[in-house]
Amino acid sequence: MDKIIELFPLLIPLAIAEFALLGYTLYHILSHKNYKRGNRTLWLVVTIIGMEFIGPILYFLFGKEEI
Repeated sequence: MDKIIELFPLLIPLAIAEFALLGYTLYHILSHKNYKRGNRTLWLVVTIIGMEFIGPILYFLFGKEEI
């Protein structure tokens, strides 16, 4: 239990960054219609299932359409 309490100062900023990235990714997916690969449903599933940074990062690397 003491180890977890010691890690809180590190875990809290990581959790905030994770949820901020997830929120921005979901906003971007829902507000745009064009994607490099796949469709909106695919990227929503990938983002939500891969919520721990991997899903949003995959979207911005492979799904986001450049303007």
